[in-house]
Amino acid sequence: MVLSAFRHGYRYLQRQAHEQPVIFYSCVLGLIGPVMVITVPPIRETLGYKPIERPPTTYPLPNRPRVAVTGYED
Repeated sequence: MVLSAFRHGYRYLQRQAHEQPVIFYSCVLGLIGPVMVITVPPIRETLGYKPIERPPTTYPLPNRPRVAVTGYED
């Protein structure tokens, strides 16, 4: 039963590849994307890739007491 489903699926993909290649290849690329998310980072690490240092996302605050602004002092 399961083998029959795979056989029919394979035949369907063959027919789509010949009759509508744009749809077939866009489905293939759509399936490759999530697989690459899982497989590419470990491969990059084994090849010696080191990520760059992340830029700071906050501005460093001065090391002094903060004075509250009153009136129009800005």
